[in-house]
Amino acid sequence: MRAALGRPLLTGALIVGLYYLVPVEPGVSTTVMVVRALATVVVGVLITWLIVHQARQSIRHPGEGSLAGLLTAIVGGVAFFALADYITAISASGQFVGLTTKTDALYFALATLTTVGYGDIHAEGQIARGVVAAQLVFNVVIIATGASVLTRELSSRARHN
Repeated sequence: MRAALGRPLLTGALIVGLYYLVPVEPGVSTTVMVVRALATVVVGVLITWLIVHQARQSIRHPGEGSLAGLLTAIVGGVAFFALADYITAISASGQFVGLTTKTDALYFALATLTTVGYGDIHAEGQIARGVVAAQLVFNVVIIATGASVLTRELSSRARHN
């Protein structure tokens, strides 16, 4: 059981570590901004596909799906939106109130995912509100479905052990 938990925890820690290591600096050229935006969209689509694929596998073949893969994809989704929020905040002033660091962005992405919404960080500009709207839809449709499948699989495995 410990080994089964160790791999997804290590992978999640690596994803968060990579999140902090991704070089993102303010004041870049328009070309760099466009490339960054396109790369963000591609990564977002890839993470969405990964979560949907893992959830489908778990639904089609209960007990055989990769819970580690699903958990990894969910952590990737959170890190992805945290980075999107951070890039938005540093690229255009006034988009977010209270979001100035990557830790702020990760905190905001988790608060948004869990629907806690303390209000200390919030979207103020139209671009930020668009990013957060996409994040909310992603959270409700993709992550909630993945989390539901993950919970069902974990309880099913606990009953059989």
